[in-house]
Amino acid sequence: MKYLLVLLFAGFTSGAQIQKEQLNLMPWPQSIVVNDGSFTLTKNFKVNITGNPNPRIFGGVTRFLRRLDGRTGIFFEQGFIAKLNEVPTAELQINCTKSGKIALYEDESYHLDISQNKITLNATSDLGALHGLETLLQLLQNNSASFYFPASQISDFPRFTWRGLMIDAARHFQPVDVIKRNIDALAAMKMNVFHWHLVDDQGWRIEMKKHPKLIELASDGLYYTQEEIKNIVKYADERGILIVPEIDVPGHGSAILTAYPEIGSKVTTLTGGTSEKNIQGTAIATYGIERNAGIFSPTLDPSNPKTYQLLSEFFDEVCPLFPGSYFHIGGDENEGKDWDANPKIQEFKKKNKLATNHELQTYFTMQLVPMLKKHGKQLMGWEEILTKNMSKEAIIHSWRGPNEGVIAGQSLVDAVKKGYKTVLSNGYYIDLMYPVESHYLNDPMPKGADLSAEEKARILGGEATMWTELATPTTIDSRVWPRTAAIAERLWSAETVIDVANMRKRLDVVSFRLEELGLTHIRNKAVILRNIANNQSIKSLSEFSNVCEPLKGYKRNKGGTEYQMYSPFTLFADACTPDAKDALAFDDAVNQYLANKSSENKAKVAAYLNKWIAVNKGLNELSSNAPLVQPILPLAKKLNDVSEQLLLVLDNKATLKADDLKKLVEECDSKDHADVELAVYKSLKKLI
Repeated sequence: MKYLLVLLFAGFTSGAQIQKEQLNLMPWPQSIVVNDGSFTLTKNFKVNITGNPNPRIFGGVTRFLRRLDGRTGIFFEQGFIAKLNEVPTAELQINCTKSGKIALYEDESYHLDISQNKITLNATSDLGALHGLETLLQLLQNNSASFYFPASQISDFPRFTWRGLMIDAARHFQPVDVIKRNIDALAAMKMNVFHWHLVDDQGWRIEMKKHPKLIELASDGLYYTQEEIKNIVKYADERGILIVPEIDVPGHGSAILTAYPEIGSKVTTLTGGTSEKNIQGTAIATYGIERNAGIFSPTLDPSNPKTYQLLSEFFDEVCPLFPGSYFHIGGDENEGKDWDANPKIQEFKKKNKLATNHELQTYFTMQLVPMLKKHGKQLMGWEEILTKNMSKEAIIHSWRGPNEGVIAGQSLVDAVKKGYKTVLSNGYYIDLMYPVESHYLNDPMPKGADLSAEEKARILGGEATMWTELATPTTIDSRVWPRTAAIAERLWSAETVIDVANMRKRLDVVSFRLEELGLTHIRNKAVILRNIANNQSIKSLSEFSNVCEPLKGYKRNKGGTEYQMYSPFTLFADACTPDAKDALAFDDAVNQYLANKSSENKAKVAAYLNKWIAVNKGLNELSSNAPLVQPILPLAKKLNDVSEQLLLVLDNKATLKADDLKKLVEECDSKDHADVELAVYKSLKKLI
């Protein structure tokens, strides 16, 4: 670590200007030294590959060339890379010692050496080489006439082996193009795991040829064909990404039980009009796909042999689609209500000496271990699967924290101390709309925990989790990116890389560059605002969105019932994102003014206040022919009123009493309008 810090410091001192003002690398490399000089790009720029890499490097280098050419418009002469040692005289020489496997603990390191006339990229595996190419793209600089790479040396490797993103395709189905562009973004940020949540109460999303009822009755016609899944797995493999599928059982079972109600736990009293019954003389309950968000009772019956027969058959069909070594079985949020009310299940618990529902669920989960092992899969589940009798081969996915009444990271510590490997998601729930800083400073390695070296080694890394109750294909990218890039840095870079201001500066550039991969996190904001504005000017709406953020946590969808899965997600809250741009800038301006009340600093604050007065006027004018603007007018009015009074305060012309001014500011903390909140509230409070 001392050696790395020396190299890092050397990078800042030998090329201070470039380091501070021009390099926007993310994740930040483990070591970087910037030297004098640069490598200037010309149309003759070519790449050569040597060593013993996986053929995926050919596609990776070809994509690198196309992206680089797209940024520079140079019209490189080299087209598609197809074989080793094709151009021995090429300016970029890539050497890989071996073919990398899409698995944990692979060597992903690389060394990049850029001089004035040559670039060398050395990596143990092609996976490391792909990471090095992403860094090279991020190094690109320009002046008025040319594009170049600064002469530099970078040695880099990841801190954690599991650097993932989960996308929930069960709540809102996410089409193939959404999945692929997010896989591209994962690769660009040196992440290596895509966790694909495919089954939940709201839908079964996998084509099943042997059990077609699952897609006929439980998918609303929205699912991935097996050929599409194979294609996405191949796409991910070509980019160095491991796919971990998830079928959530035994809870979150509405979709499965809609197709196969006979393996459900709910007891229904037999009536004269019911002909289908089970051996206890009770009717088989009926189930339906869930349309709301939340935790629901439908749960698979762990006492029914057919439950395991069907699950084994499901795994037999699904597992071969995913060549990776891990399969996520969920296991979360089973309240056990239907188990408690079912006499047969209670009798089963007594017979098998299972004292609690937790022990019953462990029994259930343990039956899945051999089903998955048959296909070479290791079982992974959310932290609720952790009990004293759980297989030590299981990976524990830690997700609960203060929101759930649990100490943050406690389940992770418990898991590693009990001998389990674990992945952290608590603190990385990007669907909750928390600011990027909260994710960035959240580390998988718990501070202050008394862990041995062996226990620390069981912490595999972390995973950003994107639940989609409130995210559609139009909005999902804006909920995932760019904040996930900051999480990627936390999982890759040294734990000492924690300068939030520096991270924000780099994140702005990274966010813009992610657009070249097809991500819509920036552009779709205007699509939504045009809908709200009824195709009028979106200027006022856009400026207001720069100080508003969606309600955080689960406040937007109270009780999970305000929005159904088919509700419109084309509203102002859907256009807004965390880390509202003008709110951050306004806070800086306020801090500068409070530190030094110069006329210049006062003018900066006043400019924002005047802008918001104009925005309020513009929104009112817009609303005369745009009904969707109406819900945000009360909030815009609150910001207008406080802005007018604060301008008077700045000029020492205040007419309001202090308590009345304070009341105006407090009204800006409202959560009652359009499912958004003013992100400038705390900054306004500072001014008074």
